Amino acid sequence: MEKQMESAVSTFDIEASPWGLKQGIKHEEFLRIFDPLPQLKEILIKSESLDEAREKLVEFCKELEWKVKSGEIELDAMDRWLSLEAIKVFTNMISPYGEKAAGFSTLEYLWKATKGDKRVLGIITDGFIEEFKHLFLAMSGKAGYSKGWLGLRLEKEGVQFVDFSKIKGRKAALARSEYLDKVWQHIKKWIERYPSGLDKRIIEKRKKQREQLMEYFGITEDEWFDYRWQFSHVLKREKGVEILKELNELGIVKIPEEDIKQAEIAVKYGIPWGITPYYLNLFDFKNPYKEDLHVRRQVMPPVWYVKNMLQHKEDREYYFDFMGEHDTSPIDLVTRRYVTIAILKAYDTCPQICVYCQRNWEVLEPFMAGSFPGWETIEKALEWFAEHESMLDVLITGGDPLALSDKIIDKIMSRLSEMDHVVNIRWGSRIFVTVPMRITNELAEILGSYIEPGKRNVSISTHVETAYEVTPEMAEAAYKVRRQGIYIYNQLVYQRNVSRRFENVALRIALRKVGIDPYYTFYPKGKIEQKDYLVPIARVVQERKEEARLLPGQFRPDEPVFNVPRMGKNHLRAWQDRELVGIRPDGSRIYLMHPWEKGISQTKLYTYPDVPIKEYLDYLESIGENKEDYETIWYYY
Repeated sequence: MEKQMESAVSTFDIEASPWGLKQGIKHEEFLRIFDPLPQLKEILIKSESLDEAREKLVEFCKELEWKVKSGEIELDAMDRWLSLEAIKVFTNMISPYGEKAAGFSTLEYLWKATKGDKRVLGIITDGFIEEFKHLFLAMSGKAGYSKGWLGLRLEKEGVQFVDFSKIKGRKAALARSEYLDKVWQHIKKWIERYPSGLDKRIIEKRKKQREQLMEYFGITEDEWFDYRWQFSHVLKREKGVEILKELNELGIVKIPEEDIKQAEIAVKYGIPWGITPYYLNLFDFKNPYKEDLHVRRQVMPPVWYVKNMLQHKEDREYYFDFMGEHDTSPIDLVTRRYVTIAILKAYDTCPQICVYCQRNWEVLEPFMAGSFPGWETIEKALEWFAEHESMLDVLITGGDPLALSDKIIDKIMSRLSEMDHVVNIRWGSRIFVTVPMRITNELAEILGSYIEPGKRNVSISTHVETAYEVTPEMAEAAYKVRRQGIYIYNQLVYQRNVSRRFENVALRIALRKVGIDPYYTFYPKGKIEQKDYLVPIARVVQERKEEARLLPGQFRPDEPVFNVPRMGKNHLRAWQDRELVGIRPDGSRIYLMHPWEKGISQTKLYTYPDVPIKEYLDYLESIGENKEDYETIWYYY
């Protein structure tokens, strides 16, 4: 089996978790996890060996499963389904295969802790406790999952569920419509927590902020809306930090001292950092990390990130290349991992640096010298695409390739349009978010001129993270390209600063207003230097099922995906695409990920240690969220 799977478990020490959860659990506290199923405790206490415990637990689970399936234990249909799923998950974790895949024995921790082993109790966290408390609740059918998280909250507000099977015709229709209106009024309150950059209040606030920045820089409005000015005044290096300090000292933009300190360290040691003036204006100048938490945290690196980037300054080109792009590049500038698409990295820099960037091993600063490889190198890469008729789709990315000149963009498009086998030319760009004024009428016309109906399409993929980033400037830029027949798709990087209840429902609605289609909800790959941005897989799936599902179909065509390191994107929508094979003492779930090639050709599996759900919920609580609002997260395996 070792030859069939790759593992990232060794990235983390079992007993020295990076997640900061407090270790050490009292024996009597630990034993409470068995309250829903006390038989499990008795089995573990009485078993003289691990194998004996395993054998008896498996037998108990078989009997419990049959009691649920036969109806001997009466449960609501949804609690019955969850019980059977939870039993399957538990037996998978305690199986020899599961232990080998995880790289340790979850059962051994359970067995020894139940017997009162002080060493094991000393390293277990409440994250481990919470996982098994909820798993055993689910197995017993006592999780209360059947009413759903929203149903329970509606009941507290006096909104009773209507049994539509007991009424017919117009009476049923009116009752259903009235009930759905009440559901909307409830979720509307959630959505309104996340203002859009299209809201009148936010537009007016940013207009005043923009005027302050224009006065500081000594420029006119025409200059501000000229992308060339934006490009030439990106805040980077020592000068960029000094500008932040000055803006802070002048009382224009409040920048916390810790943020300035980390930016200074980043600049000093060559850690990627940079902000465009336009994006700086998306901050809330007076109240940092309130409404603008997600915006600031995208560009202001936290302590953990800076520390880890610093530790690997010398070897970061390979250490942080989590997707193994060095091993999937058949020629300079080309990355190929799939059958009918490959990437052309035409520009190795961006106007702005995202802290969670996948390519933080090569995109080192905004407009980095030497980032344009030269036309001769690009031409060689394009010739590779010409020679491979399997390339139906070409993704031009970087960096941000729409920061290139119109002339170079036109030359790339012209060359690709000569290839009859290329059906779609796709540009990957965050320009719509960082410098939307770069999308001029001239650029839009260049891109649109290469569409040939019935032969070739042109599209753009972008990364909009929050409704707060969706602005009138973005709307105008999107309209310019859509008038040319170009569709824009959004790949949401689902990181913890944009992962609150209904936060991405608000984003999807805002995207619809400006004509951008949701495309991916993209799990950010578990790069440990980005620990402060990661979410549990369970939250991605929970959001898709419990929040996005309430929107119309055209508001939610995006798919939740996980980039299996070194292997490529895989769907998260189906549980058969992953197996839960273990839980570490810190509460981290260990998944065996099934890559996209599954069922197509021989492939490897990948062992992935996830973010502890307890740690993530603690974070949400620290920013003002109620953990109870996320309670069903434990039941998404």
